[in-house]
Amino acid sequence: MSSGRPGAAGATRTCPHCKTTILQSSARCPSCRHYLRFDTPAEAAAEAAAQATNALQVEGTIRHPAEGGAWEYSVVMVVRDEDGKELNRQVVGVGAMFPGDERSFSLSVEVTPTNDRRRGPRRGGTRH
Repeated sequence: MSSGRPGAAGATRTCPHCKTTILQSSARCPSCRHYLRFDTPAEAAAEAAAQATNALQVEGTIRHPAEGGAWEYSVVMVVRDEDGKELNRQVVGVGAMFPGDERSFSLSVEVTPTNDRRRGPRRGGTRH
């Protein structure tokens, strides 16, 4: 959880449905997709869609060949700052693939502008 004050850019809270740490400004949980505000769902979705930009989208597929033994996999997500310092590392999924199996993976990063203009570029400290 963020130590930032409520309403500040980057402040976080816990989703009451799935317990994932999310941005405090979120109208909808990006993990479980439950609505978190009392806005009507159409209003919240339209507001989020108008403001959010998909800054990064990566997709890929792994196919196990028909021969050979099972493969195990771990999906690891790492977030680093501009200096390469690791801010967060999470294992987001694990599993096994057997001959002929296929798995697809997708990563997206959405950015949303805030009205918090009190700070210029930050150096040091983390918010995650």
